[in-house]
This record gives sequence, C-alpha cells and structure tokens, in this order.
Amino acid sequence: MIIRKRLAAVLSGALLVTVTGGVLPSTAAFADSGGAAGRATAKEPPKVELVLDVSGSMRARDIDGQSRMSAAKQAFNEVLDAVPEDVRLGIRTLGADYPGKDRKEGCKDTRQLYPVGELDRTEAKTAVATLVPTGWTPIGPALLGAADDLEGGAATRRIVLITDGEDTCAPLDPCEVAREIAAKGVGITIDTLGLVPNAKMRAQLMCIAEATGGTYSSVQHKEELSERVGQLVDRAAEPVVTPVATQGGERCEDAPRLKAGLYADRETFGQHLWYRVDLLPGQELRASVSIAADRPVNRDHGVLLRASTLAGREIVRGESAGDGRTDVVSTGLRYPKADTDDDTDDSGAAGTGDGRPAAETVCLRVSNSFSAPASVSTSPGLPLELTIDITGGPRDAGDAAFLGLGHGWWLLGLLTLAGFAAGALWGWISRWRIAVWRSN
Repeated sequence: MIIRKRLAAVLSGALLVTVTGGVLPSTAAFADSGGAAGRATAKEPPKVELVLDVSGSMRARDIDGQSRMSAAKQAFNEVLDAVPEDVRLGIRTLGADYPGKDRKEGCKDTRQLYPVGELDRTEAKTAVATLVPTGWTPIGPALLGAADDLEGGAATRRIVLITDGEDTCAPLDPCEVAREIAAKGVGITIDTLGLVPNAKMRAQLMCIAEATGGTYSSVQHKEELSERVGQLVDRAAEPVVTPVATQGGERCEDAPRLKAGLYADRETFGQHLWYRVDLLPGQELRASVSIAADRPVNRDHGVLLRASTLAGREIVRGESAGDGRTDVVSTGLRYPKADTDDDTDDSGAAGTGDGRPAAETVCLRVSNSFSAPASVSTSPGLPLELTIDITGGPRDAGDAAFLGLGHGWWLLGLLTLAGFAAGALWGWISRWRIAVWRSN
C-alpha cells in the first residue's frame, strides 16, 4: 500500500509538471515582492480648509428660524466631531473682523482661524464659537489665502467655501482666482456651498467650483449644510487619482514623454499641444482627452486627438463636438502596435539587431476649436485632462509561458494535449490499482 501511494504521488507530481510546463514561482520572487511591500511609503494625510463667510449678511434669520451664522456654527460643530482621524483640517474666515465701510480695508478681511493640521476638536469649536457676522465678502482674497494655507506636499487638498453672498471685492473676480489656482497645477479642488442663493451668486459659485473640478451645492436647511460639509471632508480622505501636471509642447520633438497615467494641462482657445508616448511591439495605446469649458464659450466647439508617427504620418484619430449643452468635450483613440519580427517597424524605426523591432514613438496632438465672447478672458487656458493607458507587451518581456508558447492557439493546443495526456495517465493508474487489488 505504501508503495502504491508513493507511486501515485510521483505520477501526480509528473502530471502537475506536464500541465504547468514546469513553471513554478520561486521563493525569491515572493521574498522580493514582500520586500517591495515593506518599502512602500505611507500616504500623506489629505488636507482640507473650510472657508466660512462671516460677513454682515450672515445675520439674516432664514435658515430654519435661525440666523445663517448660527446654522453654520452648529453645522461646523457636527462636522468637527466627525472629521476622520487621518484628515488635516483648517478653518479660514472672510469678513469676520473689519466692520467699517472702507472697501480697500474690507477686501483684506480674511484670516486663518485654525491652522491646517492635526485637529484639536475642542480648540477648533472654541474658535468658531467666537465668530460674529461683521464685514465684507472678499471671496477672491480668501481663496488665495486658503491656497497658500494648503501649500506644500503631495497630499489631496480641498477648499470648501461656505458663503451666503457673491463677492464684493471685484475686480478681483473669484472665478478668475479659481482658474489661476487650477492653472498652477497644484491639485487643489474647490467645492462651494451657497446659503439661500440667488441666481447671480449661484452662477459665481458654480464657476468657482467648475474651474477646479469641484462641486456646487445649494443649501436651504441646517441639516443639509451639516451633511454636505461632512461629505466633502470625508471625500478628501477617499483614495483618488490625482492628475500629474504636465505641459504639452509646440511640436512633437519638444513634447513631454508620457507613460501610462492621468495628466493635467491647460490649452488656450484654438491651440495645438503635443505629447509623446513610446510603444513596444505588441503593446496597445489607449488615449483619451477631455477639455472643460470653465467659462462662457461660444456654441459649436470640438476636440481632436490625433496620433501620428515622428515622420508626421497620421495613424489614427478621435474627435468630438459640442453645442454648448455640456461643459466638457471628450474623445479617445486606440492604436495596437503590431508584434512583428522584422528589423524595422511600421514607422521606419530600426530594430534592435536581434530580430526584434525597436520601440515606436507615437506623437499625440490635442487640438480644440473653442472660442469665447469678446468679454470673456482667454487666460489661463482651458483645463485639459489626458489619460494614457498602455496594455500588452512583447513576447520576451517577462512572459512566464512554457517554452515561450503561451500565446493564442499555441497555448490552447498545449493545454489540449496536456489534457489528453493527463486523462490517459489517470486511466492507466486506475486500471493498475484495480489489477493490484484483485491480485491481493
């Protein structure tokens, strides 16, 4: 019986090697993987700054029978109690200190009430409790101050603006300020909440939010304010993909060389920007681009994404048009690079000398046909988001297939033969066991 068990174990082992092609993961590979995990760096805590309007209009008593200021304070207390431990939170005010009528002084009235950092809930609540509706509504200066408060590091950063009125400090247009913040590529998102908004205030707050990829919400009740602010603070703690800031070139030769990932840029009206991507044989490029109209634009506009070789030959293109009914126009393309065995690829690039074609440089050109009314500023450019995805790869780039046959029909044929061999072997073992049992 012992001999039969050992023989069965040996034959089973042979069968396993036959089916898997003798490829087993090495302990060195597992050790190396574990070492890489151990070397992973901790994620930097996200940062949020709440910007609260404390201007004189916050005295109005039209939120569930309370003043707007009282409702905001209660909402802040509830939000502060629920802030996730890993969020670094700060508070900035606007219009909280200067009660006079000097516009120049009133438009400087913004300060950081509580610094961005680890939250002391009692201290933050005490600071909020001292606020009294006082002065002007300098939204633009407050946003600039909040952006400075969040400077430094690579953490997720959000500004949450709560106000009950439009800015009173033009010509420093808060919408233009938001565009300038976005154009810096520092990754700050601005969310806006309007307390009992009118049409003009709603338009301004929506413009601020859209300029940075944020959201706008209208708030009529205290519970809505608490819930919405809490959601925005929690969102900062959620893992998100932050676009990498890049700057397209005027020609392909001057363009940045991009790998798979998400990228952010700015493109002026009617401009062409170039980017480069390197593809190995057998890889497929998938690219998409979105351009957002973060300000009023004329109807009938479009976006073109064009892939070409270094020599200028067009490979493939994607295009899309809009008619003013949407704020974002997007398009995409895909280009599979042939897995050939020649010494030159389809762009004329020389091979590596051992029968394998070299990497091909694909030039991506992003163009837009946006235009704006004469009264609208064209600077900075429109926000652009470019996604690059590269799939597949050459046959010799780390494949673990048995004898290099793990591709398409070769692999299917190998597995079929292995199945027949396994069935025949198992049938022989079964007949042998029955014969031995009968002989005993």
